[in-house]
Amino acid sequence: MTRVLLVDDDVDLTSMLSQYLVREGFDVSTVHDGEAGVSEAASNDYALVVMDIMMPRLSGIDALRRIRANSAVPILMLTARGDDIDRIVGLDLGADDYVPKPCTPGELVARIRAILRRTKTGERFDGSGNARALQAGYLMLWPGNRRATWRGEPLELTGTEFSLLEVLVRHSGQLVSKQEISLQAFDRPLARFDRRIDVHISSIRQKLGTRPDGQSWIQSVRGLGYQLLED
Repeated sequence: MTRVLLVDDDVDLTSMLSQYLVREGFDVSTVHDGEAGVSEAASNDYALVVMDIMMPRLSGIDALRRIRANSAVPILMLTARGDDIDRIVGLDLGADDYVPKPCTPGELVARIRAILRRTKTGERFDGSGNARALQAGYLMLWPGNRRATWRGEPLELTGTEFSLLEVLVRHSGQLVSKQEISLQAFDRPLARFDRRIDVHISSIRQKLGTRPDGQSWIQSVRGLGYQLLED
């Protein structure tokens, strides 16, 4: 069974979500503060962590920062705020997605499954027995095991960053709309005022550095989308 960790100080909500996830076939553990969430995420092998932002002892943002220092486990953030700052900061630190509260259990399960689909491991091979790779200039991606290299060196990416970069690599040299990126990377249409893609692209740009001319390897066309340059 797929193991999921729920971290939220709302005991009633956690209980309700846990029961629903169990019925959907997940193996669920729950804790109720950020400190316990960090400890539990580090000590056990979870496929995904669902974590609230507003919690006692340690906020979800600080807990996310600590988990990301040692683990690439997919993390889905829950937020009751309408404040975009928390959402953007959380994603910039390496969260894979967020769900505004209140949310239905069905929506949460759909988001969890979407994240697990795009972070699922398992080598894929071509006819010669070699793992299939995607290449765009200095960038190499192996979708089968979610591995990436840049100029021959390992490139550390979160699960969501890998999914976004995979879309751009598959359309290398072409302008890809943010709507299309959202559909291919997140399995859903882009919501109005949703800045997730912009935040993740900013993080990827920092990891790739700049071209010899000082420009980014990922070009943006305001209001339209992004384009990955090969050289």
